[in-house]
Amino acid sequence: MPGAPTAVDFFSRTRGAKKVMVLDLGFLGDAVHLLPALWMVRQAYSQAELHVTLATHTTPLLELVPWVNRAWGYMRFPRHASLRENLQMVATLRREKFDVLINLNGSDRSSWLTFLSGARERLGRMPNEKISPFWRRRFTAHVFHPFFIESLSLQRCRCLEKAGFPFIAPEFHIEISPAHLYAAGITGSDVGNYFHVSPFTTADRKELPPAQLAEFIIALQKTFPEKKLVLSCAPTDREEEKMSALLGALPQKPWRVFSGNLTIPQLAAVIKHSALNFSGDTGTMHLAAMAGTPFVAWFWPNPGRAQWLPAGKNYRVIVGKNEPGAQFLGQIDTGELLRAAQSVLAARRRST
Repeated sequence: MPGAPTAVDFFSRTRGAKKVMVLDLGFLGDAVHLLPALWMVRQAYSQAELHVTLATHTTPLLELVPWVNRAWGYMRFPRHASLRENLQMVATLRREKFDVLINLNGSDRSSWLTFLSGARERLGRMPNEKISPFWRRRFTAHVFHPFFIESLSLQRCRCLEKAGFPFIAPEFHIEISPAHLYAAGITGSDVGNYFHVSPFTTADRKELPPAQLAEFIIALQKTFPEKKLVLSCAPTDREEEKMSALLGALPQKPWRVFSGNLTIPQLAAVIKHSALNFSGDTGTMHLAAMAGTPFVAWFWPNPGRAQWLPAGKNYRVIVGKNEPGAQFLGQIDTGELLRAAQSVLAARRRST
């Protein structure tokens, strides 16, 4: 329709917004990769009150982002929000009378919340899959940008660029206080003198077999005797039980073990000040990328893995295979993981 609003002038017509909401209901990796786009929004609406909605269990991440005015939580884990909670969320959003709501997630649930929020201007990213009925009508403007071909951080920044926002290359503007490290029982003298290992993920198929995992940790201790080991896991029964079994298979207890008892800011601090981070395809890998910590990761053969990996030379990713009928990730050699660690550490030394 002639004269209808378009995505390219979204920012120009909303630059005077006083209250802005950015809504994303993904898990920890999604939240981390939202931060560069969130920084673009902060710079564009420098005088506005900036609110962010994340999955409730990931909202502590925003403690590291002091330039966000308010964090909102939406229940995604360990259960989905009830109908009553959804209605309460909508009512609260409407009371706030947002001038702008930005949703770069594209999911059906988040797009309905966007539509029902009552925000005057609503920017959305078209989902990669088939668009559900009335999807476009839930937004006043929408952008399309391909998924998977580049890092998720860059994808989201490009979406904003297509909506007229001044482009800023992905950057993580975070503040990790030393107090978070000290709260984990690690002091300044320990900085750079330990490795952090996050052994588990959300699914067995993304993990090394238990016997190989124990073998790898023992080999780390022998190959790098000058480095202490820190192990951590998520606060779920599944991962805490796995951690207990892993510790029982090790002849030497790691220096520190955090079995689900770190906050996200504390975990980020532990990772930031480690010499190297080891993990599968899980949130701690994204925290390492955010904090600028080199890492080695074992990955399942996810065809979209390129969007989860950062640019640069400070990491190595070894991709395994999910064999038919196998419970765990296969065809990853322990020796290759150790060589990858040596390679990353050598590259880090050369760059400093």
